[in-house]
Amino acid sequence: MTQMAVPVDDSTTIQNLYQDPYPIYAKFRKQSPVIKVNSVNRIMLTKASDTKYVKDNPVLFSSNDPNTPMERAFRAHTLMRKDGEEHSRERNAMASAFGGRSIKQCWEPIYRQIAYDYVTRLPKGEVVDLFPALAGPFAARCLTHLLGITEASDEDMQRWSQVLIDGAGNFGWKDELFAPCDAANIEMDELFRQKSAEYKKDPNASALSVMVNADNPIPESQIFANIKIAIGGGINEPRDALLTILYGLLTNPDQKAEVVKNELWGQAFEEGVRWVAPIQVSSRLVTEDTEIRGYHIPKGEVVMTVQASANWDEDEVEDGHLFNALRDRIDHQSFGNGPHFCQGKHVARRMIAEIMLPLLFERFPNMRITDPDEVKFYGFGFRGPLNLPVILE
Repeated sequence: MTQMAVPVDDSTTIQNLYQDPYPIYAKFRKQSPVIKVNSVNRIMLTKASDTKYVKDNPVLFSSNDPNTPMERAFRAHTLMRKDGEEHSRERNAMASAFGGRSIKQCWEPIYRQIAYDYVTRLPKGEVVDLFPALAGPFAARCLTHLLGITEASDEDMQRWSQVLIDGAGNFGWKDELFAPCDAANIEMDELFRQKSAEYKKDPNASALSVMVNADNPIPESQIFANIKIAIGGGINEPRDALLTILYGLLTNPDQKAEVVKNELWGQAFEEGVRWVAPIQVSSRLVTEDTEIRGYHIPKGEVVMTVQASANWDEDEVEDGHLFNALRDRIDHQSFGNGPHFCQGKHVARRMIAEIMLPLLFERFPNMRITDPDEVKFYGFGFRGPLNLPVILE
């Protein structure tokens, strides 16, 4: 069979993808599930079977995308853009801090106290935007303990995370988006060096301490890059998941009542991250000529797996565009698959499904959104609500 050339899309802009990518992905799934989008210089894959196939085949589809802005933003070649043994060594360097034993013994008690402190300071009977008042600071404070940088303020952590995300998603290579990254990198490196010296004298279970005290540690540049990767994704993922789940439950009161009554917090969590994947897309470098759905994909091309689209794929889920916390469990791709699956997924589940959601609805059983139309979702590489104004009752 003759291979077909990949169709090209010249009309979709990066801003279109930031504002509302879902209608675009729906059109691509139906008409051109393999398509070159010139504005991002990637071949987008929007069907679930294709995105999973790519992630499960790291030899053919390498994470080492040479044209990603991530290395420029992080000032390092991070583990997110590495494969094989090199990737495994850097990932495993901090794995114990993210493991089940550390979560249960070290982080869960701390996270419960943080959640209690941050929720009890919220004013009852007033309109509160839960993005700046709760979701962002809670994610930031928990992460400082996991990473071992508790001296960083909630504000600094959120700022660092956002500028790294903006830089890593700067597919237009705009200098004004890289400048804040450079400043943030200087601040982070200074703190990491200070804490590294302290942990060599007084170690603990945090990711930074584990890495600097390893018998055969990875280079300092990669230790710091690992912490930065965790800051970039470790704030936005639980923050955006929490806000998305709350929006879904509060705009579907029947579902909320059932979830609260039967404590279906795990189901609500999985549905929220499926419905609006906090990390929406990933890129892979094609290492040899291949084909997907009969389309010729030459060596050197970069494919973009769109897990946000895969999670709404009509072949995998009915009415995927709707939030339904009561649906049967679906094998969504929000945490990825293959060697690069999200290392922090169990931490995020514990923070949100087991700690924050039950506490919030216990304290504010009649919480409601002031106006659902005021809530704005935004983002291309990373996506979530920019605000969530609620009345806490």
